[in-house]
Amino acid sequence: MRVNHDRPPLADGPTVPVTDLIWLLGQPQLSDYLAFVATKVVDGGSADPRALVAEWRAANDHYYTLEQAEAGEADAIDWRPLEPELADRAAAIERNSWFRASFDNLPYAIGKVELDRLVVSQIHVERGHVHDRAASLDLTDPAALFDFCLPATREIPPVRTRRLSEGRYLFSSPSTDFRAHAPRLLPVAAQGETATSGPLAAMLGLGIGFGSNFLSGIRSGSRILLQNGYHRAYALRSMGATHAYCVVEDVTRKDELRLTATDEVAADPEFYFAAKRPPLLKDFFDPALAKLLKVLPVETHVEVEIVVRSGTSLLS
Repeated sequence: MRVNHDRPPLADGPTVPVTDLIWLLGQPQLSDYLAFVATKVVDGGSADPRALVAEWRAANDHYYTLEQAEAGEADAIDWRPLEPELADRAAAIERNSWFRASFDNLPYAIGKVELDRLVVSQIHVERGHVHDRAASLDLTDPAALFDFCLPATREIPPVRTRRLSEGRYLFSSPSTDFRAHAPRLLPVAAQGETATSGPLAAMLGLGIGFGSNFLSGIRSGSRILLQNGYHRAYALRSMGATHAYCVVEDVTRKDELRLTATDEVAADPEFYFAAKRPPLLKDFFDPALAKLLKVLPVETHVEVEIVVRSGTSLLS
């Protein structure tokens, strides 16, 4: 199974849909930034690499300045318990099957987290339909803000399915959240409900879809790293919100971190949880660090190949 993000063929005509993307300069890896601009940004192939490196270097120097001026900033993040009037909403979310599958192995709490001091590992966010939804949100309404941050349902982006060959399938979506879920054994359907060439003894399913879409973070010590919900957190901050409702999982050692964090965070936890001044969500609003890029449309592809092997062996 393979997942990749490709630029689809562009339609003929003068207008090409583009997306506004905010990129945090000065963060690893410089080579990733150069490759992204060259392949994904409008007219990026003609950009001057020396100029790109220079602006990245200037942002990296700015981070050094922030290390001196804002050492320990991430440790001062404000965390507030959930208001009593939202207890029923929180209980309903905890009964949600997506929630139970997402937060099933570590201690967690639902509360309000300060946006500016959230540590970030994802260095780019898009301005899209989530930003438009946040613009119409009543930030003074706790229930509306809770539902925006921790939705029980979500919009399903379009998905295309194509059979490539015997046992090979390609699934495509414009969403960067498109993914394969873990395979699981399914209950065998009642006789006659599934068109097969004979009786079934077992069924194996591989789900293709999207993430649960809950705004969530990981807390280690006094810091909270934003794990999921970057676009909503950015959109809320753009609208003037200072806090957002968030599911925060607590980790106390590296083995626990590997259960919930991305590979990037698990590989270098000291950078996010011990550095004097790691990248923070508020950096997306610092003109010395954040750059607006006009990005060409992309598609996420999930390719699945089914290989079945059968044989016999002696019982021991």
